[in-house]
Amino acid sequence: MQDLLPLHLPTATIVVLVIAAFVAGCARGFSGFGGALIFVPVASSLIGAKLAVPLLLIVDLVLTPGLIPKAWRNADRANVGVMALGAVIGVPTGTYLLTHVDGVVIRWAIVAIVAGLLALLMSGWRYHGRPHAGLTAAVGMTSGLFSGAAQVGGPPVVAYWLGGAIPPLTVRANIVLYFAISSVLSIASYLIAGLLTWETVGLSLTIGPTFALGLYIGSHLFSRANEATFRRICYGLIAAAAVIGLPALDGVLR
Repeated sequence: MQDLLPLHLPTATIVVLVIAAFVAGCARGFSGFGGALIFVPVASSLIGAKLAVPLLLIVDLVLTPGLIPKAWRNADRANVGVMALGAVIGVPTGTYLLTHVDGVVIRWAIVAIVAGLLALLMSGWRYHGRPHAGLTAAVGMTSGLFSGAAQVGGPPVVAYWLGGAIPPLTVRANIVLYFAISSVLSIASYLIAGLLTWETVGLSLTIGPTFALGLYIGSHLFSRANEATFRRICYGLIAAAAVIGLPALDGVLR
């Protein structure tokens, strides 16, 4: 049981992880994105990507089951299935990179991916063409690769589905259902790779409550605040997280 307690981590590190989880939860609860983009760069700079990435997966997965029944009813399940087939290839590939590439290299890659996906989100670009199976699977494979390596697979999927002539209710259901499947694939892949440890579970129990609190607050702010303003704040937080997570700043910030 002692392995469940992150006693070897400095108190300051745990405090920063808890704060980052809360901010990430607020962003995701309000805008539906940005949680991993905020949390992973900061957490990776403190505890390493091989612990930070599965940590967020566990916390996020616990909050998903309640959304699945409604998503199953409203989703275009055939379209989601095709995208999930792409993720079957992408997730294990990303997991392999996470486990076999040097930790500092992975951190640089995470910062680069986050910066690129942030630029995509800020550009407002959406795919407006007609979805077809080959492209859908390719998007799923790309998202799966990003998810397996850093749990930041959301923006490619959102940009692809949000731009098509699909009802918003179906888009949201598609996203929820796809990422439920993607998370299961990630859990299986991480278990095989040995990334899910008691230490990860212990840390998830530490940051999970603040992430959930952030989700709750963020979802309630959605109905009260100006969405455009809050999204700009989310963009700023993601950019700040990417900068803070830069390995080049280890000697300055850590």
